[in-house]
Amino acid sequence: MDRYLIRGFIDGLLSTLGVVIGASIAVGSGWGLETGQAFHIVVITSGFGGGVANGLSNILGAFMGEKAAIYERYRKVEKAMLKDDVLKGTKVDKQLQDKVITSGVADGIATIGGAMVPIASFIFAPLFSLSAMTSMYLSTGISLVVFFLLGIYIGKISKENLILSGLKMVAFGASAAALVGLISVILPKA
Repeated sequence: MDRYLIRGFIDGLLSTLGVVIGASIAVGSGWGLETGQAFHIVVITSGFGGGVANGLSNILGAFMGEKAAIYERYRKVEKAMLKDDVLKGTKVDKQLQDKVITSGVADGIATIGGAMVPIASFIFAPLFSLSAMTSMYLSTGISLVVFFLLGIYIGKISKENLILSGLKMVAFGASAAALVGLISVILPKA
């Protein structure tokens, strides 16, 4: 279950951070978009909409992937027993079905939760009169802190050096953010 929560949260966090950075740079680069409260609303609704769609996609993807993996093992057990459908309707069958469902739901809900992190600064930006670029930098910083905390959690589970594990996650998140930022700057010039 942990793997689906972690995978989903990282997926939602990173994909929505990409939307936030791309949109913010588009405004900051003068693509003719207006800054201000309207922009913040666009980022919030785009980030939230993308996060929910990504989460629903992950529910289906994890559900189908887990189902395929579990039932492949299921068929191997039946083949070893030289009978088809020997496990159908058993307690084992019910447990496998429950695992498929909970894995998919955990992945999707974690994705939606992760997607809320990068848009948080845009939700509060009008209260503090933050510009699009300031909100983006704050969003990126908050996201990198969350990546660090996730890395620590993963390090704890895998019995690795906690700080090193956290720094690896930050490095990956920062690299992805920088790549999205670079593409957003270069794209209008292409």
